[in-house]
Amino acid sequence: METGRLLVIAPHPDDEVLGPGATLARFAGEGHETSVCIVTRGDPSIFDETSIERVRREAVEAHRILGVTKTIFLDGFPAALLDTVPHSSLNAALRGVVEDVDPDVVLVPHPGDLHLDHRLVFESALVAVRPARERIPRAVYTYETLSETDWQAPHVGPAFQPTTFVDVTASLDRKLEALAAYASQIRAFPYPRSIEAIRALARQRGSAVGFEAAEAFALVRDVHAAGSSRLRGGEA
Repeated sequence: METGRLLVIAPHPDDEVLGPGATLARFAGEGHETSVCIVTRGDPSIFDETSIERVRREAVEAHRILGVTKTIFLDGFPAALLDTVPHSSLNAALRGVVEDVDPDVVLVPHPGDLHLDHRLVFESALVAVRPARERIPRAVYTYETLSETDWQAPHVGPAFQPTTFVDVTASLDRKLEALAAYASQIRAFPYPRSIEAIRALARQRGSAVGFEAAEAFALVRDVHAAGSSRLRGGEA
């Protein structure tokens, strides 16, 4: 995965840490511009206002720990009710985010994740990055999210099959610190959304490719135009 402006699209607060959190921290630590878009907000019909505001504060703190340059909270997209919103509205909102951030690399949830919100965000994200504009992201990858990707039914839906591994040996601790900031979301091991499970996955992904720790991604698209690292125009 080449460096550049990085955008992570997360269906819910904590997905951006559970999935590519250490990669975010590594890119930020190397001086690259990093942005996170949190798509949904807790709906009062399911979540009380106190918990909704708490998780947003936790997100801000987690992003501070990771060194995220810009946090974007979208409005009008209720968590666990995303299928009640017109798909065209989500397409347009994510297209606006991509145009504003102008990323080189976009990380999106995996289409086989158990949570329907994840699958809908994946589909709209691909609409947002389709090659129909002058400036589009050079590369798009999906990330795995413990408690979603690992609970899928791979014999029924698409399985997560990593193609790219990022060495996060030096940034794993920051990911774990950021995850701890999401105190309302993490639980005790052996629940997958736990410090121990996240560390174990990073070690396992790392051992598969000779690193102490790694995060895995599945490539959707990687385009290199002649004379530029961008598809069309723009600086390298």
